[in-house]
Amino acid sequence: MSTRADRGFVLVVVLLAMVLLSALGVALVLATTAETRIAANFRNAQQALYAADAAAERALDDLSAVTDWNTLIGGAVLSSFADGPPAGVRRRDDGSAIDLTQIVSFASCQKAACSDADMDATTEDRPWGPNNPRWKLFAYGRMRDLLPPGAVDAPYYVVVMVGDDPGETDNDPTRDGIAGNPGAGIVALRAEAFGPSQAHKVVELTAMHGDTATRVLSWREVR
Repeated sequence: MSTRADRGFVLVVVLLAMVLLSALGVALVLATTAETRIAANFRNAQQALYAADAAAERALDDLSAVTDWNTLIGGAVLSSFADGPPAGVRRRDDGSAIDLTQIVSFASCQKAACSDADMDATTEDRPWGPNNPRWKLFAYGRMRDLLPPGAVDAPYYVVVMVGDDPGETDNDPTRDGIAGNPGAGIVALRAEAFGPSQAHKVVELTAMHGDTATRVLSWREVR
């Protein structure tokens, strides 16, 4: 009897050990998978930030050729980097849609459609009230179209918007300020990049005409 009992006890111990080892194995697999996803998301986020910054740099090149900031702020001028009309839906590599009109609206008032009152509202992200930028599309397209042939593929869609400098005090975000206004001769840019796994980064700049090129006055990542 004791021999059978011992064998039964050993069997139970072995089964418990197998269950424990199986649980440890599953935990290790889950941990490894989670770490892999975290690393991939971090990589995608960093690449999206670089893509947004690169798109802003590309837009600055085209800004150098614009002599009248009013035409730019009013949306009458587009960059040479534009994949069609400044509105409508674009498809990303993964099949998901990007609505350019909604991107501009969310940047201007955090809503799908903005009224004048919405855009003039004082918020944490837009604290300038009537001097808040009223963003207009300037440059937009697939990041790979900015790269030379044969370069590494970049599955990001980038958008650059322009607006009046929020440092102005004229309460008219549709026109550049006159001489003497703190923000006269300065334009604001907002660059956004959309990538894999919902990666999304935003940078904002202010710039003015320099002697030979457009000069960046400020740069920040919007979090």
